[in-house]
Order: sequence, then C-alpha cells, then structure tokens
Amino acid sequence: MQFQVPQFIEVEDKIFGPLTFKQFVFVVGGAGASYLVWRLLPSLIAIPCMIILAAFALALAFITYNDRPFIDALENGLRYLMRTKFYLWSNQRRMKWKDGVGEQKKAGIVTTETYVPKLSESKLRDLAWSLDIKERVAGGIARDEERGMDGVPLPASRTMRV
Repeated sequence: MQFQVPQFIEVEDKIFGPLTFKQFVFVVGGAGASYLVWRLLPSLIAIPCMIILAAFALALAFITYNDRPFIDALENGLRYLMRTKFYLWSNQRRMKWKDGVGEQKKAGIVTTETYVPKLSESKLRDLAWSLDIKERVAGGIARDEERGMDGVPLPASRTMRV
C-alpha cells in the first residue's frame, strides 16, 4: 500500500481568492482600523493616519524579508530593542599605581598595564603533575593507583582535571 507524502507544507493555502487567511485578516483589519480613524477623527488628521495604517497593514500582509513574513522581522526587531544587552567580552586594562616616586602617587598619575595572573607554586606543581599523569596514561605506562583504579580515590590535590 502506498501513501502520499505531503509536500509544500510551508506554503499556506489560498482561502479568500489570491489571499491566505493571515493576509486576509491583516488587510481587513487595516481597512477596519482606517474606517474607524476616518469616522472618529477630523479629516485633516484622519487622512495621514489612514495612510499610515493602510501601509502598515499591507506591509504585514504582503512584504517578506529573507523569505520570512514581515511580522516576524518586526517581532524580532522589537524583541531586540526591549531586551537587555549582555556583553561578554571586555578588553579593560587593569590600572596600577606606579611604584617608586611619591609625587606621582600624589599627582594621581597612573599607568595602564595588562594584568597577567601569576600561578602559585602549588597550582603550578598540580598542573605539572596532571600533565605528567595524562601523558603517562596516554602512553599506557601509568600504574593503577595513578589511574585511580585501585578502589582508593586520589587525594583532592592530585585529581585530574579534564
């Protein structure tokens, strides 16, 4: 038994002549809003408002941007404007007081230098140990207790970090 696989599932059906349901709702909504503006406001104010409302309704109904409906681009733009911006990268240089001359400290003269963190002796030793063990495990020459296979956990300062 053969089944028909639906194709073109992203293409909306034309329901009202050449218009899809969403397009029809946008056009009718724009026409209704324009009519309300015409009835409620004086003509001098109503005509520019009607033109703006009609243009917006037609843009929502017919304009696509990057093969996406205009309402999606409008929604994404408004969401971008309303959200808080979160920046991760910061290239700030640390300010250090220049040591030595007392007049420079009093005058407030500072120099900009990049901050380089220094490893303490124990961190450096742990890093060297970890690299040594990884090298020995990869080479297949490590003992079982170095691999942590003897049932006894490694000391906290000698655990491998991946």
